[in-house]
Amino acid sequence: MASEERTQEILKGLRKALVEFDEDKVKELAQTALDEGIDPFIASMEGLAEGMIEVGDLYNRKEYFVPELLLCADALYAGLDILRPAIKASGRESEAKGSIILGVVEGDVHDIGKNLIKMMFDVAGWTVHDLGKDVPLERFVEEQLRTDSDIVGLSALMTTSMVSMPEIVKKLKEKNPKVRIMLGGAPITPEIVEKYGADGYAESAGTAVDEAMRLLKMLKKEEMKEGENKR
Repeated sequence: MASEERTQEILKGLRKALVEFDEDKVKELAQTALDEGIDPFIASMEGLAEGMIEVGDLYNRKEYFVPELLLCADALYAGLDILRPAIKASGRESEAKGSIILGVVEGDVHDIGKNLIKMMFDVAGWTVHDLGKDVPLERFVEEQLRTDSDIVGLSALMTTSMVSMPEIVKKLKEKNPKVRIMLGGAPITPEIVEKYGADGYAESAGTAVDEAMRLLKMLKKEEMKEGENKR
């Protein structure tokens, strides 16, 4: 087993290699983490995911652009390919994981934020149904009914496209009152989430998974309560 100091050194190396889109180094360090007995779940969350949050910050500060993001994404998935089988084997992947539908609402083609969030859910081992950008209202409803996903994540980067969000929320809740809906994007605030009747708010790619986990736990609690009441 690697010492705490050695573990931190490897995690730091993973983050750095990811930010520098050094795919070979990411693969090498992911393998080192496994060889030295580091929990593969921690390696993916505190190494790869943390690195990806940093990449998102660099993009927001306009220090990185789309080409860099794509190279970082390649490095991320190369590392995940090595770590994920070990996560599955350890049984950690089933820990409070859910399924989520992600999409950018109709009339909006800005999908960088949504793509970053998708990567974070991939790292965390969730099942992700990615609808892409410029997604019509009905598509969200159809996909939720088809997949029975716990959570639907709606993204909008323009104030003109976010106005369709309340309608999507209403339709989703009509079809499935249990579904939890998360909103994200530059113009979204907690007040808007409340006004639109949604359940959660992803301020950034880094907080999206935590927020989804919170919603999922609430959902499971309610289901357990219902089950007890029926007895």
